[in-house]
Amino acid sequence: MEDIFEITTETRTLETLGEVAEQIQEVDSGMIQEWLQSLLPGLLGFALQIAMAVAVYVIGSRLIKICRKLLKKWLDKAEADLGVKQFLDALLKSFLYFVLVVIILTLFGVTAASVVAVIGSAGLALGLALQGSLSNFAGGVLILLMKPFQVGDYIKEDTHGNEGTVAEISIFYTKLLTVDRKSIVIPNGTLANSSLTNVTANSNRRLEMYFGISYDADLKLAKEVIRKQVEHDPDTLMGEEFQLFVSELAASEVKIGFRVWVKTEDFWPVKWRLTENIKLALDENQIEIPYQKIDLHMKQ
Repeated sequence: MEDIFEITTETRTLETLGEVAEQIQEVDSGMIQEWLQSLLPGLLGFALQIAMAVAVYVIGSRLIKICRKLLKKWLDKAEADLGVKQFLDALLKSFLYFVLVVIILTLFGVTAASVVAVIGSAGLALGLALQGSLSNFAGGVLILLMKPFQVGDYIKEDTHGNEGTVAEISIFYTKLLTVDRKSIVIPNGTLANSSLTNVTANSNRRLEMYFGISYDADLKLAKEVIRKQVEHDPDTLMGEEFQLFVSELAASEVKIGFRVWVKTEDFWPVKWRLTENIKLALDENQIEIPYQKIDLHMKQ
């Protein structure tokens, strides 16, 4: 009897535990369903916000492109410099994308006043951290206002010896392109606060060259030979001032120099061509060009 009682008790206990487990499962499934149902509106709202943000970004990007095109057309009609076009385009692009980001943040509950407050409170720290960038920005504005150079000019930066053709004037830097197609990026602040040489600022440029002849050579003949070569060169501007002179009586040579005007883009071709032609002409007329010699005396 005792064994039967124990078996019956254990059976009832197992049935009770099973009922409790079933109740717990029912409670857990109900709570999970309620929790998921409570999350569903929030997830749908967040997904809707993301979709709206993507749509606003796409539409805003297209509007920014349209605004940049309108600015470019207006600057083209105003015949603005290429550097001004590049600078204002970069400035407008940065400003409009900043506005677009603020609009997108407002879709997620961030108010514009909060953004402005954060920017205002962080303004001092950003100003201290971005002193160099602000200086470069101000330098870019000064370059566009004062116009020491423009896109397409060939400049020499005296501080570090960089030189090249100005390819782009951006918000914070200016890009130079060297003759061997290397790209040099110089901060606008450096260019605005240091001396530089604009080689191509004027359409014409003066070419100055010197040649040395022997003291035994015919000076008048040498000057006439040089004059003919300069006058017969197709790219020298003989309508401008031309000077031919004896510049120096040196230790071992008589230096003859000349100054002639050429177009800026023809400067180097004319210089190289005249150097070769004058050398050949002096040789044809047996006019000696002195060069360094060493005489050796052998004692027997």
